Amino acid sequence: MARFQRQRVEGEQQRATNLELFYDLAFVFAVTQISHLLLADLTWRGAWHAGLVLLVVWWAWNYTTWATNELDPESVTVRILLMAITLASLLLAVSIPGAFGNRAVLFVGSYLAIQAGRTGFLAFVSAERDTVERERAVVILYWFVGAGVFWVAGAASSAGRPYLWLIAVVLDYVAPLLVYRVPGRQRLDGSAWQLESSHFSERFQLFVIIALGESIAVTGATASGLHVEATRLTSFAVSFVATAAMWWLYFSYVARIAERRLELASDRTVVARDAYTYLHVVMVAGVIVSAVGNEIVITHPDARLGAAELAAVCAGPAIYLFAHSLFRLRLAGSLSPKRTTGAVLCIGAGAMGAWLPAIAVGALVAAVVTGVVAAEELAGWRRHRRGDPDPLARLEARFSEVSE
Repeated sequence: MARFQRQRVEGEQQRATNLELFYDLAFVFAVTQISHLLLADLTWRGAWHAGLVLLVVWWAWNYTTWATNELDPESVTVRILLMAITLASLLLAVSIPGAFGNRAVLFVGSYLAIQAGRTGFLAFVSAERDTVERERAVVILYWFVGAGVFWVAGAASSAGRPYLWLIAVVLDYVAPLLVYRVPGRQRLDGSAWQLESSHFSERFQLFVIIALGESIAVTGATASGLHVEATRLTSFAVSFVATAAMWWLYFSYVARIAERRLELASDRTVVARDAYTYLHVVMVAGVIVSAVGNEIVITHPDARLGAAELAAVCAGPAIYLFAHSLFRLRLAGSLSPKRTTGAVLCIGAGAMGAWLPAIAVGALVAAVVTGVVAAEELAGWRRHRRGDPDPLARLEARFSEVSE
């Protein structure tokens, strides 16, 4: 049994608290910092730097979300813990522009403080002796220490930093796949975690909102600092439409169906790990790259873009759509043909950039994403006209048949 646990009431769904929303504010800033980091260096090196920083930021947020799914937010001790993690997360965000330079120590120190502090609390303060809660926190701490050696070595060695940090991030991301196996320690499985699906899925939905909100903020901030003219206003509208369509694709029904599938899963912990912990960071990456593409289109609407700029404009929505298809594959066992086709068409729009100005390429990408929305809404309307059940109703019907 663990101390400071949420009080669970049978049949009652838990939701995100104001404390968790306050914690998320640090990550609004972090996501903005990542998009600026990528925009400042649109090269393979810049993409690698931004990608690694995103993986670090995501890992810090993700582990805290797993922890707060079980911890009681009304506890004064838990509130102090989360406030301390929020401060460290803000320092992590502050360090992002110089993470591969003069702020490497702050970047690594903030990240390790978040991971070690939270996990140490779960192991030695929250969990009681000889419980599965303590055992799982201890083995997670072992993995963090192992990866931490490479994080610290990378911060100390500028020449070897990219390679050492690559090893560190691989260790961090492989650990859950191996269920934190440590020789000589108790072998864990998914039953070691007690997951409340409604709270858990809502937290990840909120991070998607954070990423989309950053895209909206970038669109508005970029336009507000430039001379207003018809072409720029058009590019502003095109960027907004693309972002709004990305919101639609996730929140129209995918979020609700995914939450219900997670709730009904027999291996809930494993499904949550795969579909949310791993695949949602790919969606967020797509949104961040899209935000960078929006800024490029608004700033240079009449220009012919180079290969790097075209990649930012077209790859973001493509990554986002492909991540959606993988999300469906993990939860439902099938790819989404409309979203997969949309991802391919977004890449195809980039090939047109050799002949078209930025605003036209942006409009093509926006048309593809909104076209996917329209195709899915049309399919839903036809299904309704035929009297067929919607995807959520079919899921509930299948579950009822299995239960009977």
